[in-house]
Amino acid sequence: MERSPAPAPVEVPKFFVCPISLEVMRDPVTLSSGITYDRDSIERWVFTDGHGDCPVTKLPLGAYDLEPTPNHTLRRLIQSWCAAHAVERFPTPRPPVDADRVAAIVDGAKKKGGGGQQQELMAALRELADIIGESDRNRRCVEGVPEAVEFLVSIVKKHAASTSSSKPLVGCGSQSQEVSTCSGVPDSPKACSPEEAALSILHSLKLSEASLKRALESSDDFVDALASVLRCWPSYRAGTYAMHLLKASLSAMQPSRLSSASAELVEGVVRVVADRTLSPKAIKVALHVVCQLCPWGRNRIKAVEAGAVAALVELLLSDGCGGSSNGGKRAGEFAAVAIDHLCGCAEGRLELVAHPAGLAVVARAATRLSPTATESAVRALHAVARHSATPAVLQEMLAVGVVARLLYLVQAGAAGERPRERAREMLKMHARVWRGSPCLASHLASYPC
Repeated sequence: MERSPAPAPVEVPKFFVCPISLEVMRDPVTLSSGITYDRDSIERWVFTDGHGDCPVTKLPLGAYDLEPTPNHTLRRLIQSWCAAHAVERFPTPRPPVDADRVAAIVDGAKKKGGGGQQQELMAALRELADIIGESDRNRRCVEGVPEAVEFLVSIVKKHAASTSSSKPLVGCGSQSQEVSTCSGVPDSPKACSPEEAALSILHSLKLSEASLKRALESSDDFVDALASVLRCWPSYRAGTYAMHLLKASLSAMQPSRLSSASAELVEGVVRVVADRTLSPKAIKVALHVVCQLCPWGRNRIKAVEAGAVAALVELLLSDGCGGSSNGGKRAGEFAAVAIDHLCGCAEGRLELVAHPAGLAVVARAATRLSPTATESAVRALHAVARHSATPAVLQEMLAVGVVARLLYLVQAGAAGERPRERAREMLKMHARVWRGSPCLASHLASYPC
C-alpha cells in the first residue's frame, strides 16, 4: 500500500515573524522606529534585559515606547492566515490593564475590607494576583499605582497590629508546614488570610527601589510590620515572603534608619536563621539581612542578645552549610561574614568563645569556603586573639586546631595577602604560649617570643 506524500510545509510570511523570537507573533506591537515585534519579546528586551534601543534599527527608544502601539491590522492578518492554512489560531489577546482598572479594584477592596467582608476582600486580592501573573507589563502597571502598594502594605500592618500583643508562636516553623498548602496566592478564602495574600502579591510585584522608598516614606512602620510577621508568621510562605521583602526594604533604607532597627526586628531575623525547618533559600535571605543590619548602630549587640552567635555557629556545623553544594557554601559565606561583624563587639566575642564549637567552626570556615569567607573568618579570629586572648582561650585555640589552620593559611599562600598577614600577626602575638606544643614547636620556631 502506497503512503500518501506528507503535506508540504507551510511557508510563513516574513512580516508575521517577530525579529526577536523568530516565531509567529501572537500580540504584535509597533515601536516609534516603525518595527513591529511580539509584545512579550520586546517587553523582555526592554524591561528584563535592560536595553534602551530598537533591536533592529538600533535607534534609541523614547518614553512612549514603554507602551508600544498594538498593531491590530497585522494581528487580524495573522489570525486569518492561520485559519486559511489550518494552523493553530492564536486567540485575540486580552486588552492590557490600565491604572484606572487597578485603582478601581483597590478602591473596591478597601470598602470590602473595611466592612469586614473577608471573602470579598480575598476575591479582590486574587484578581490583583491574576492581573500580575498575566504579564510583566501588568506587574509594572500595578506597581505604578501608589494606592495599590499602599493598600497591600496596610493589610500587612493590620496583621501586625492584631498580633503585637500576642506571644510568639513556639515551633512556628513546624506549624507552618501544616498550613503551607496554599500557593503564593490562595485559591480559597479559607486557605490563607488576607495578610498572606498581600505578602505574596508584594513579593510578586518585585518592587523597585523607588517604589520601596515610597512605601517606606508613607508607612514608617512597614519594616516593623514585617518584623511582626517574622515573630509570629501564620504560614511557611508568609515568613519567606516577609524575609524577601525585608531584604529589599533594608536595601532602600537610609543608614540612619538602619541604625534604629528594633530589637523585635533583629530577633525575628535571628529566629529565621536558627529555624532548620525553613528552606535554605529563606535562611540565606535571613543571613543577608543580618549582614545588612550588623554594621549599623547597636544592631550587633541586639543580634548577640537574640542568640545570633549560637545560631550562626550551629549553621556552620550543619551539613547543609559549608558543604560541597554551591548553596551550602554561599550560606556558609554569609554566616562567616555575620560572625565577623558580631566579633566587632565584646559581647559577640564573648559568646563565640563561650560556645563549645565556636572557635573550631570559624577556623574551619577559614579554610573550607570562599576567599570572602576566609577573610571574614580570619578577621573574627584576629579580633578574638587581640581583644579576648585569655590563657583559657589561647589553650582552646591550640587544642581545637585554630593554630594549625593559621599555620596552613600562612604556608599555603592561597588565602590572599590580608588573611595571611592577620594569621601571621596572630602567630607572632601568641607564639610564646603556642610554642609549647610538641606538634607545632618546629613550625613556630621562626616566630620570636
